Amino acid sequence: MKPLFAALSSLLLIVACQSENAADQPAIEIDLQSLAKDYLFLELSMGQHDAGHVDAYFGPDDIREAAESAEISLDEIETRAGEMRNLVQHLLGSARDQNDKARLNGLNGRLLALETRIAINKGLTVSFDEESQRLFAAAAPDRNAVYFEAILDDIDTLLGGDGDLSQRVNKFQNQFIIPEQRLSDVFDAAIAECRRRTLIHIALPENESFSIEYVSDKPWSGYNWYQGDAKSLIQINTDLPIFISRAVDLGCHEGYPGHHTFNALLEKNLVQDNGWLEFSLYPLFSPLSLIAEGSGNYGIDLAFPARERIEFEKSVLFPLADLDTTEADRYYELSALLARLNYAGNEAARDYLNGTIDRDQAAQWLVQYALSSPERAQQRIDFVDTYRSYVINYNLGKDLVQQFVERDTNDIGERWSRFERLLSSPMDATDLE
Repeated sequence: MKPLFAALSSLLLIVACQSENAADQPAIEIDLQSLAKDYLFLELSMGQHDAGHVDAYFGPDDIREAAESAEISLDEIETRAGEMRNLVQHLLGSARDQNDKARLNGLNGRLLALETRIAINKGLTVSFDEESQRLFAAAAPDRNAVYFEAILDDIDTLLGGDGDLSQRVNKFQNQFIIPEQRLSDVFDAAIAECRRRTLIHIALPENESFSIEYVSDKPWSGYNWYQGDAKSLIQINTDLPIFISRAVDLGCHEGYPGHHTFNALLEKNLVQDNGWLEFSLYPLFSPLSLIAEGSGNYGIDLAFPARERIEFEKSVLFPLADLDTTEADRYYELSALLARLNYAGNEAARDYLNGTIDRDQAAQWLVQYALSSPERAQQRIDFVDTYRSYVINYNLGKDLVQQFVERDTNDIGERWSRFERLLSSPMDATDLE
């Protein structure tokens, strides 16, 4: 590895040369590689202060070792990130090649997110919407109680009966819990079908594979830990009972065509084929996450159009879980209505992080307007405590990805083609609008 931040000095010289002789500008591609290495050093250094910051890294070992041994402070990371972002913005003004512009735009967004996370780690916070804009290049719409109450009325009509609606919903759903001893069989079958459907449309590296673990005491329901070389570890949290529909949800979202597919395509197309070294690191709090979570959630619907999914689950997964299908159709009607409530989680997180409600009030909002059980509401607030405005990436991200993939076309092949292009490129939320 070159001496730390040698790229900054060399690129500053290039900037000076460009100013003196604009007609004879030196190429910046090789220097961008040096800049990418210095960028990786900064992100890996941040990972020394924030264990959850680096979600995946499969780049050069010497950069990781340099970050571990240097042990630079948050203040120094912040200063160097600011200097690098200023340089990147300058280079953007002179870059002619579209690939260079795409890389520089991506680095600019990542560095802004890095500076924001440093500020949060130092105890400096901004509003929920400003935070999400700086981290993920997007802010979720603000939806009040009236928006959700109309959906709650439809759910009330579907279920019938009297008493607290949240309790009725959770009691009804409890007949669709996968027995613990059958989790492995159900998830294996679900993920296999997610993979089969994805491979019809997307070619993945021949050596791609994943392993699956069942874990507990986590603030999330599922997680993909990408290992590099087209391999993933998928973890499923068993703290709370798992409904039958979550098998396909998590199989697609964490695996195919979700996170595992996304990371494998980025590694193959951007790191290996293009040499864009910055994509060998996935900073969790960055614009990349809106694409990752949004495509993970939209990929469920892309791989399993509604009726196909219902028929697969009723004919394959229900028997594996030894569940009765008598009320299955009403279960899916309910699931579709509950999905329309998912922005309620954003509202709880927004008000909670902005300090206008406390933790108990945020949990109660989720019980009332997302119809969560009290236990699931507490788990969701645990998630907000850990990941803050990250919550917008699941619902707003899905909406933006759907908008991009489905715009002006009903052709399934074209939708899959756009989806694959999205998963193989440095796009962020601003490219999807």
